[in-house]
Parts: sequence; C-alpha cells; structure tokens
Amino acid sequence: MNKKSLITISWITFFIGTLNFLFFTGEKTLRLYLVNIVIAGLYSFTIAFGNGFVNDFLSRRYSWVEDTRKRTVLGVISTVIVNVILVFFCNYVNFIVYQKQNAAGFFSGTMGFFNWFTVNVALLISAVLHARGFIKAWKNSTKQEIVQQKLIARSANAQFESLKNQLDPHFLFNSLNVLSALIDENPPQAQRFTASMSKIYRYVLEQKDKELVTVEEEIEFAKTYCNLLKTRFEDSVHFEFNMEENVLKSFVVPLSLQLLLENCIKHNFATSSKPLVIKIYTDGNYLFIENNLQQREQMRESAGIGLSNIVQRYSLLSKQNVFIEKSTEFFRVKIPILTQKISTMTTPTPPESIAYQKAVERVKELKGFYGNLIAYCLVIPFLVFVNLYTSPKHIWFYWPMLGWGIGVGMHALQTFGIGKNWEEKQIQKILNNRK
Repeated sequence: MNKKSLITISWITFFIGTLNFLFFTGEKTLRLYLVNIVIAGLYSFTIAFGNGFVNDFLSRRYSWVEDTRKRTVLGVISTVIVNVILVFFCNYVNFIVYQKQNAAGFFSGTMGFFNWFTVNVALLISAVLHARGFIKAWKNSTKQEIVQQKLIARSANAQFESLKNQLDPHFLFNSLNVLSALIDENPPQAQRFTASMSKIYRYVLEQKDKELVTVEEEIEFAKTYCNLLKTRFEDSVHFEFNMEENVLKSFVVPLSLQLLLENCIKHNFATSSKPLVIKIYTDGNYLFIENNLQQREQMRESAGIGLSNIVQRYSLLSKQNVFIEKSTEFFRVKIPILTQKISTMTTPTPPESIAYQKAVERVKELKGFYGNLIAYCLVIPFLVFVNLYTSPKHIWFYWPMLGWGIGVGMHALQTFGIGKNWEEKQIQKILNNRK
C-alpha cells in the first residue's frame, strides 16, 4: 500500500471517529474522542489493509484485462470471505475486548445487527475499490494499445515514404542510362527520347506521393512509357494492351507498371528476329504483366528495387498479395486491383480507434454493473434500518432486498458473459475457432 492510500485511510479514520464522537457519544471528553479515533482506525486500517492485500494478490495472479471473468469471480468470493472475517475480528475487539459485553450475544441482538451492517459497508467499500482497480487497469491497457498502434502506424508510414522515395532516383538512373546509349547509337532518337522523358518524369513527380492511382491513369502512363521504349528498341519490343472497362476506375499502386516494364527490359534480351513481347491485361481483380522469357545469359547482380518495391508497398496498403509466376516460356507478375481508395494506410493490427471504442464500451458496461451493486449495498441497509427502527414487528425489507438482489444477479450474469447476448458470443467464438 502506497503513501497516498495511507493518507486517505488516515483521513477516513479521522472523519468517522469525529462523526461518531459528535453524534453518537454522550459524554464529550478528550479521552472518549481519542477512543473513537482509535476504534475508527481499527476498522479503517484493518479492512483497508485486508482488502488491499487480497486485491494486490489477485491482480498479480490474474489480469483484469486478460482474465476478467476469473478475476471477478475470485474477487467476489475472496472479498466476501475476507470482509466477514475482518469485520467479525474488529467487532469482537470493539464489543467484547474493549466494551466488555457478553460474548454469548455476539451474533444476536444489537451486536448481530451491527455485524451484518458493518459487513455490508465493508463489501460496499470493497466493491468500489475493485471497480476502481478494474477501470484503472483497462485505461492503462487501452493507453498502451493506443501508443503501440501509433508506433506501428508511424513505422509503416516511414517505411512507405522510404519506398516511395526510391522511385525518383531509380527512374532517373535507368532513363539516363537509356539516353546515354541512344546518344551514341542514334542522336535524333535521343532528342525525341529526351522530350518524352520530360513528360514521363513529370508524371513520376506528380504520382510518387500518392498511395493509389486509378488503373486508367496508370495504363495511360504505361502506354506513354512504352512509346519511349519503342524509341530505343524499335521493332525489337512489342506491347499488347487488353484492359477490361469495368476496372479502369479501380486502383493500383502508382508507377507499378513502369517498374515492371523496366524489369522486363532489364532481364531479357530483345532483337528484331526474336522480339520481346510484353502483354499488359486484366483478369478479374488482377492486373497482369507478362513477357516471353528470353533471359539474358550474363547479368550483373540486380539491386532488386523494382519488384520488391511493389511487393512491399502492397503489403503496407492491402492484405492482398502480389503473385509472381515463372516458367520456361514466360514470366508473369500479377498485382491486385483495389476496388476502394484509402486515405490512410492500414496495418496488420486493428486500428486504434476500434480497440479504444471496444475498451470504452466494456468499461461503460462494467461501470453500470458496479453502480447497480453499489446502489444496492447502500439502499438495502438503509431500508433495513428504517424497517427495524420504525416497525420491528413487521418485517418487510426482505422483499426489496430479494427483488433487487435478483436483478443485480442477472445484471452480473449479463455483464460477465452469460446474459442475453450469450448465444451471439458463443456463435462468434465457434466462428473464430474455425478460422
């Protein structure tokens, strides 16, 4: 128990002892005032330390977040047992040891009623402490989850930005290599290539900061880029486009076709007698880039920027995978067409807003139950006191105590998983186990 808790218990002791001295003690002396403070401290510190020990012990063994039901059941059982023992101990010291009353009447009459009343007050305080511990644990868990989600999102964004920043130097480096070769081979073509490259590079600059572009935009860019490649390779390379109209407004990652077209040129030889045929077409929800396999015999080691860049960007933006197929006759890359544009990246973990909302709903549900329980523990003892004080021969308090008690019990069953939505929870549990 920390220093703050000790100060709080000390203040509670002071107020209870002072109130008891002012309203329930006939003779007003310093000695009796100190006696009231000591007796109040006996109850306050004994019950607080006992419940604190039980609460800390259970919290170390069972988490409020991961083992909510077990923690609650064990908390209720242990709290009832511990509080009954502690209250009986304090009352025995107060009535039998200090006040020298007859021990035979400890469980009957005034002492019996005081036992029952004090147990209810102790249980009420314990319920408040357990509810406070539960809410605090869930808040801490939610805060940790939110921080973790933010870190994951920031890491994913940083990774995505790093991947996009590869596109500028990668495209420029490859284009300058082509231009360098054309200057020696065919200067007029080099001039036309330079003009086309400026238009294409403008598109690169415009699209590289976007997460997704439409299939139509990417295809138009790919056709322009293919014309640029035709300038260099002439009839050594053929391009075939076959696009379905219904997917043109869907989305792909930007510059994916340009990177894959570069990949085809880089890894295959192309001549007029054996042209490289590159097919770009759609089938279902996928965009295909396929070429006849004419692999170069000697190649320097590849940096792997093009294909790996596309795979990594799709992994950050979608759960759909990029497929690569290779045979002795063709090489094919299959990239997903996304039907919905996203404004922020998704990560493999659930969004923080969903996790936070679930936590808020769960805390609200449990606060409702504990509020009901606390109200029951406050009102019922008051009704018992009124009944016994005004008409002790006509006992009626057990009717509201029984009716309301049944309601509290049903509320507990509903809150901890066996209520009206039990069937829905069981169905969801079975579905999750079959995934």
